[in-house]
Amino acid sequence: MSAKPIAAEALLFDLDGTLVDTLPDLAEAAARTLSDLGLPVSSPQAIRGWVGDGIAELVRRFMAANGRTDPAEVAEATNRFKAHYAVVNGTASRPYEGVPETLAELSCRGLVMGCVTNKDWEFTLPLLEALDLAPFFDVVVAGDTLPVKKPDPAMVLHACEHLNRPAERALLVGDSAIDAQAGQGAGVAVALVTYGYGDPDALRRLPVAVFLDRFPELLNYLA
Repeated sequence: MSAKPIAAEALLFDLDGTLVDTLPDLAEAAARTLSDLGLPVSSPQAIRGWVGDGIAELVRRFMAANGRTDPAEVAEATNRFKAHYAVVNGTASRPYEGVPETLAELSCRGLVMGCVTNKDWEFTLPLLEALDLAPFFDVVVAGDTLPVKKPDPAMVLHACEHLNRPAERALLVGDSAIDAQAGQGAGVAVALVTYGYGDPDALRRLPVAVFLDRFPELLNYLA
């Protein structure tokens, strides 16, 4: 881990597993969906390993785990999941320790901030608003804002453009190899948190600027 200060004017944050522990609500929506379909309910730990690529991929994974790969069945499950998640989104999800306070401090320092997530817009904004995090962000790039999702760097570049900051003056904070790939492809510095949904040991092998065991540690690495 490098202790070299990161000169960033713009900060971009992944949502699930980075800012907010959304696993309880995702697992509940998955459980309701599987129950609707008469299938065994996946454990929260299994759901944890499938989070990060958007709802469609999450549903495909938990359906495949039950031996269901027929496109029509997966489509029905996706629609059911979205309906359930719209009800539970934000009810049990909570910001990780120190997230609101750290975002407030970063805002006071005059940094512009964006949220870049593979979660669809219809769930992203309500979640940010429910947890009082929305006011911190000058731009939100959701999983359906563009035709592509992370690890494609387009989402990161789109956020930088809207923040009017060059990529070389931006830092992306995430919790997965997908975030690292998206950030590096866009030419921004990358910090990875080790408390999220990515495997910490695997993450630490990635060539990124810094690893954060706690979100407030970010303050120590900014120039």
